[in-house]
Amino acid sequence: MAQPVRQHNGPLSALSSVLNSDGKAHPVENSLVAATVVLGVVAFITAQFSSLHLIASWTGLVGVLTGAWGQMISATTSERFLLIVGLGAAAVGFYLGMSRGGLFG
Repeated sequence: MAQPVRQHNGPLSALSSVLNSDGKAHPVENSLVAATVVLGVVAFITAQFSSLHLIASWTGLVGVLTGAWGQMISATTSERFLLIVGLGAAAVGFYLGMSRGGLFG
């Protein structure tokens, strides 16, 4: 059976086709992937500065919780892969933020 060729009109379209590799749309799962990766990057970067421990610890905590929920409901392998990358970055940011002053300073 012939498969239709997908046209990629931009980077978001290409990323969407990679995340939705089973051919179905997963808007909630993809939103959790994006949120986890963004929170993980913010937590990891702010954890490098000891004066930003509040941002690192809070974004890391929220990123870990978001990533854990995303892992529970993820549908494809590529979603799970990006969730693990985001979870790892968020966890490192969370732990470094906690070691430098914690959630409440």
